[in-house]
Amino acid sequence: MTPLLKKILGMSWLLTLCMFALLILGVFTIESAARHLTSGGEAIAAKQVQWIFIGSAVYFITALVDYRWIKYLAAPMYVTGITLMIIAMKYGNKVHQLEIGGLSFQPAQFSIVAGFIMMAWVLQDLAKWHPLLSLPGAKVAAIAVLALIPFGLVALMGDLGSAIVWLPVTAVVMLVGGVPFRYLAVISLLGAAIMPILFHVILPTFSSRGANRIEIYLDMLYERKVDITGDAYGPYYVSMAVGKSGYKGVGFKADSSKRSLHAMGYIPKRTAHNDYVFGVFAEEQGFRGSLMLVLGFSLLLIQCIFIGYYSRDMSGQILCGAVVGLLFAHIFENIAMCVLLMPVTGIPLPFISYSGTFVVMCMFMLGLVQSVWVHRKGGDGEVEKKVELSKRGKQFKLNRRRSDERVNPNQSTQRGA
Repeated sequence: MTPLLKKILGMSWLLTLCMFALLILGVFTIESAARHLTSGGEAIAAKQVQWIFIGSAVYFITALVDYRWIKYLAAPMYVTGITLMIIAMKYGNKVHQLEIGGLSFQPAQFSIVAGFIMMAWVLQDLAKWHPLLSLPGAKVAAIAVLALIPFGLVALMGDLGSAIVWLPVTAVVMLVGGVPFRYLAVISLLGAAIMPILFHVILPTFSSRGANRIEIYLDMLYERKVDITGDAYGPYYVSMAVGKSGYKGVGFKADSSKRSLHAMGYIPKRTAHNDYVFGVFAEEQGFRGSLMLVLGFSLLLIQCIFIGYYSRDMSGQILCGAVVGLLFAHIFENIAMCVLLMPVTGIPLPFISYSGTFVVMCMFMLGLVQSVWVHRKGGDGEVEKKVELSKRGKQFKLNRRRSDERVNPNQSTQRGA
């Protein structure tokens, strides 16, 4: 059996099938959600299929390449992401997207992926550069520097959604990277302490639209009077569509005779196929369809966690954990803003929303996770034959597999001790 065929057969096909099932479901949802646009839902869905074909090639190539080689692209990707964000701030459109070859590209999403790949590489090799760099404080400092630079640029761009995604991704990287709980607790307390300053001073300065969305969310949460014909239009009618759907929903592509709010044009037409796609899906498929969608996402994330557990080194664990953190942040925020649990931020629902390059980025991330699983044994998985003397000098010991080594300093010890 050739090595390539062995890799293909050794892939986690449950992860692959779950991903493509969500993508297929997303194509049908986009077709229904975008039917009010001038180009029609079929055209938008066809574009999504094209992006899926591109993403499929990226997914399988990434899965079959050892993820340890991908780390050499970490620094170029990181620098490229920062450069593209600076260019988008000066020459991008209103939502800071770049037009490349007629395609819209949002560098903020690319910078997040490049950021956690860079963090995985740095944390893996930090102790090799100097013994003192293995201390928890050095890890926190390295993560802070790598995260704050793109996070600051995202804040300057006024992209509230992408800025929020950075928080769980960074938290997961610190947790999986071996930062003790006492450090995480102090960081959490400091973050909670500066939250009022961020909301009342910094956020209105960089993103007045984001501050306005949070105020509308708080007004609706506490049942204050809001203008449902103005800024509160989207959250009000999308949450109403989800709430009135019932157990079975109104059906796929339901018309106005079934009292579909989307068919009657109450769900914002220009964002129904990306930001508010869950509202359309929930209204058409009801509670049972929404529950199946959440279970599908849960199965996908559990598979990523399972693969990360069997990673052969820390960088693989960080990659899997960061992918889970990023996807969970997108899933939670997109669904929560459609049911008034979170303010509207405008981030897409992975694999379901029409998001162009973001679909390719999501498939690239799952390709990284798949690569961690395919290469979890480190080559052929054979036990190394090198024999070395024990400390007493009388006994011999055989090196263990890399997958058996303790790669996280907090494993088998009490966290924070």
